[in-house]
Amino acid sequence: MTTLIESEEHKALREAVASFAKSHPETQGLWQAAAKLGYIGVNLPEAYGGGGGGITELCLVLEELGAAGNPLLMMIVSPAICGTVITRFGTEAQKQEWLPALADGSRLMAFGITEPDAGSNSHRITTTARRDSATGDWLLTGRKVFVSGVDIADATLIVGRTEDARTGSLKPSLFIVPRDAPGFTHRRINMELHSVEKQFELVLDDVRLPAEALVGDEDAGLLQLFAGLNPERIMTAAFAIGMGRYALSRAVEYARDRSVWKTPIGAHQAIAHPLAQAHIELELARLMMQKAAHLYDAGDDTGAGEAANMAKYAAGEACVKAVDQAVHTLGGNGLTTEFKIAKLITASRVARIAPVSREMILNYVSHQTLGLPKSY
Repeated sequence: MTTLIESEEHKALREAVASFAKSHPETQGLWQAAAKLGYIGVNLPEAYGGGGGGITELCLVLEELGAAGNPLLMMIVSPAICGTVITRFGTEAQKQEWLPALADGSRLMAFGITEPDAGSNSHRITTTARRDSATGDWLLTGRKVFVSGVDIADATLIVGRTEDARTGSLKPSLFIVPRDAPGFTHRRINMELHSVEKQFELVLDDVRLPAEALVGDEDAGLLQLFAGLNPERIMTAAFAIGMGRYALSRAVEYARDRSVWKTPIGAHQAIAHPLAQAHIELELARLMMQKAAHLYDAGDDTGAGEAANMAKYAAGEACVKAVDQAVHTLGGNGLTTEFKIAKLITASRVARIAPVSREMILNYVSHQTLGLPKSY
C-alpha cells in the first residue's frame, strides 16, 4: 500500500515544498534556497549532511518544484545520479569530499555518458581510460555531448571504458573529472530550449586523473552505472509530471475564468474532457513513478529498472499531452509570453527523448519484460 497512499510524512513534505516553490517564483537563487531547507540532499545519507531519505523523497521534491513552474534539472544529475553512485560505491574519502557539499548545495556535479556516435548504445562508448604504469594515474580520452550544467558544476562524473586485464574487452567505469582538469574542455551546444541549465559538448584529451578519481570497483562497472541510471529515469518522470501539472493548472485556471457568450469555456466538454484526461494520465504516471522509487529505495535494482523505464515512458507521454492540451485550451494566448506555457512545447519533448528515447524503452519492455526476441 505504500506505493498507493502517501504517508503523512510525505504529504507534509509535498505541502512544504509546494509552499516553498510558490514563494520563490524566480529560479535564480532557488537551488541554494532549496538546499538550505534540506530539499536538494534529501536522498543523501544523514551521516554526510543529507536528509537520510531516498529517491522517493527526492522525486517528490522535484515534482512539486516543477508543478510550481520552477523545475531544477540539475536535481536529476547532482544528487540523484552522482550522489547516489558515490553513496553506494564511492570510497570513504570520496564520500567525505562530495556528499556534504552536494547535500548543502555548495557544489554540483554533472554527468557525462552520451557520445556523438554512441547515442543510446552504451556498449559503443569510445571514451577510454588507460593506466599510466609509471604513476598509477588514469589517462582519459574521448568526447561527450548533451551534458547538462558543466559550466556550473565543480566536476563531471564521466562514463568511460577500461580494458579488462583478463579478457582484453572494454568495460564501463566511472571517473570524477574536476572542471579545471588540464585537457578537459567544454563547448556550449545551442538549443531551442529555454532552460537555466545549458547543454555542452565535452572533449577529454588525455586528461590525467589520480587513481582515486575512479568511483567504485573497476570490475563492477555495469552495476554501478545502472545504480545511477535508474534514479535518472525516475527523476526524469518527476520532472515531466511536474511540468505537466504546471501546464494543466494554467489551462484549468484559464478555462474556469475565460468566458465566451457568458459561459466559462471550461463548461464545454470539448474543453473539459481533454483536460480531465490529461490529469488522469499524469496521475497514472505518478503511480508508476512512486512504485519505481519505492522499489529502488528497497534495494530491488531489477524491479526498479523495469518500473523506472515504464514510469519515464508514461510520464513523458502524459507531459507532452498535458502541455499540448494546455496550449490548445488557451488558443492564441497559449503562444504568448504572458502565460508562460508556450516554452513548454519544446521542453516537454525532452521527457520523451532524454535520458533515453521512448522507442528504446519500448525495446526494453518488449525484450526484458515480454521476452520477445531482439531485432538488433
